[in-house]
Amino acid sequence: MATNIRATDAWLTFGLAFVGGYGDAASFVLAKTFTGHVTGNLVLGAIAVAAHNWRAMLGHVSAMVTFLIGVFLSALIVRPLKSWPSWPLLPMVLGIEVILIVGASLALASQVAHGIAIFVSFVSLALGLQNGAFRRAGGISVHTTYLTGMITSLISTEAEKYTSETAPAPGKTPDPQIALLCGIWIAFVVGAGTGAAMVLRFRALGMLGAALLLIALIPRDSKAAQSK
Repeated sequence: MATNIRATDAWLTFGLAFVGGYGDAASFVLAKTFTGHVTGNLVLGAIAVAAHNWRAMLGHVSAMVTFLIGVFLSALIVRPLKSWPSWPLLPMVLGIEVILIVGASLALASQVAHGIAIFVSFVSLALGLQNGAFRRAGGISVHTTYLTGMITSLISTEAEKYTSETAPAPGKTPDPQIALLCGIWIAFVVGAGTGAAMVLRFRALGMLGAALLLIALIPRDSKAAQSK
């Protein structure tokens, strides 16, 4: 297990977590649906069923399905790329994610037929691809589109340290993995606040902010891949 996390990898992780929070909050403001995870939509879907709001239920189900399809597709993309080292996975996925987010934003802004459904499907697919393609950083499993699992892991790890028989040595260097998880949490929350503010101000076009950040992250990931 890695004990040191390079600055390039850490900032890439934080950037993707920011995008995850941004997309999830923006989609909830614009379409009342989460696009970055399944749990929230399961709850909203159950509420919609109880209220006999079948249209809303279908929206939540479509978000869940397209998110999971994105995770599955990222796994399928990995296999052929293993024989083509010059085509790194994450920059390709980020490029696809940019196209999907731009398409979602324009579809909703132009008020085309079924614009909300297109928006939800495209953003859910984009975040599903991101979640499937980027799953480890600093030697630990991470998620950049939702926080529940990582918060649980963070609390459990810290609790085990304080309840173990061996107390940590005074002045011991903080665990870089804990710092990474805290950084992901902060980046996700800040991204959520930024995404909500942007779409409240600019409506659907505010979603383009996530695409711009992804474009900025592509060369950073390429740099990280070359240095490994």
